[in-house]
Amino acid sequence: MSAEVTHLLARMTETWNAGDARAYAELFTQDAEYITFFGLHLRGRQAIEDTHRQLFETPIKLAPADEAPLVKALSDDVALVISGGGSTVDGQADPSRASIITLTALRTPEGWRFASFQNTRVQRP
Repeated sequence: MSAEVTHLLARMTETWNAGDARAYAELFTQDAEYITFFGLHLRGRQAIEDTHRQLFETPIKLAPADEAPLVKALSDDVALVISGGGSTVDGQADPSRASIITLTALRTPEGWRFASFQNTRVQRP
């Protein structure tokens, strides 16, 4: 399970950086819940695709995480995923964009997909 879910997470970065909104959205279940770092709540695969199609026109690219993601099996078909990451703008790293994401991965007839996504900017106290 861990390798399959980690691969799904890597595909998120690949499809984002390729600017492929459809392929990015297909990593999620049809009824996925997706919350951006600023609190926008997207409901469903189509909303994820439509929103990211516009976002992918910007110069934002994802940077690889510094640490391996935590993949915690909750059952044979469900996993909690916690991963860090960041992004670049016009190829320049921006530490203020560091985030931690929490996802729920679900085994579906299509294979592993994310059913939920929550992005939170990392803040230092």
